[in-house]
Amino acid sequence: MTKLTLATHPFLLGFEQLERMVEQAKKSGNDGYPPFNIEQVSESMYRITLAVAGFGDDELSITIENNKLLVRGRQAPVDEARVFLHRGIAGRQFQKSFVLADGVEVTGAITQNGLLHIDLKRAEPDAVVQTVKINGK
Repeated sequence: MTKLTLATHPFLLGFEQLERMVEQAKKSGNDGYPPFNIEQVSESMYRITLAVAGFGDDELSITIENNKLLVRGRQAPVDEARVFLHRGIAGRQFQKSFVLADGVEVTGAITQNGLLHIDLKRAEPDAVVQTVKINGK
């Protein structure tokens, strides 16, 4: 007996990449740093918020590659003359990735009070009805 997975089900054509996307999401940095929230702002709007205390705007980058949102942070080296008696604010580099569905686009990003807010919008699908002619008729 053959085991059917989501991508191999005979009624779901063209969903082969869905399993690859799920695998990518599982591998996308589960170390918990930096902490983040994902909230639904409206029916078609989302916001990802990352805690990036200590990072300046020039030390953060946001890119989109193959429906994957990549957020990277890299701080400049600490001045050797500074002496810390206690250092509790993490300043290590990070990379956080989020898999975006087709039709989801990034509309903007801002930093505010040590938080990086990334706004996303899902495009409304167009209702399309298509008639297919049989034998060119």
